[in-house]
Amino acid sequence: MTNNHSTFLKEMGITEWTSRDAVKPLAEVAVAASIQNVASDADSAQRSSYGSWWFFGNEPQGDAQILFQNIIRVLGLARNEWSWKSASDNLSQLSSPESPVVVVAFGGSVAQKITGERDPLPQLRETVLALKTGNDEEIPVIASFELNQVLTKPKEKALLWQDLLLARSVLQNS
Repeated sequence: MTNNHSTFLKEMGITEWTSRDAVKPLAEVAVAASIQNVASDADSAQRSSYGSWWFFGNEPQGDAQILFQNIIRVLGLARNEWSWKSASDNLSQLSSPESPVVVVAFGGSVAQKITGERDPLPQLRETVLALKTGNDEEIPVIASFELNQVLTKPKEKALLWQDLLLARSVLQNS
């Protein structure tokens, strides 16, 4: 497992971990910005073009928005390959376009609302859940942390990255 964590850290552009107690909240912005550096070599090789990404949760603001923009950049997503959706939307009205779709739910309550699951986030993570649409379609859902939570708890950034890699894998295998 340590080898996997090293790989995730390397992909995120993080070369050294610092104790949670020693990290200042604004230092997260610098870590998020370092994600950009990884994208320069990997963008063309890792372009999604396999389908669409739907992100459910509160649209990020401030530092969380910077983190989200860097996530999009590292994943190699063009603007037309992703969109924000609201958990308060009528989910039965959603239907996926012709291309495959994967959903990333930021936050346990969002994941619970769109999938009907009752387990807390730690049990929902690392599992492919399903969002049922009105067309009896099931769209794969990956539950992860809220972006603001990741900014205050840096150790969760590697777990968020694992969730995003799982989402990409699900989409590529659709």
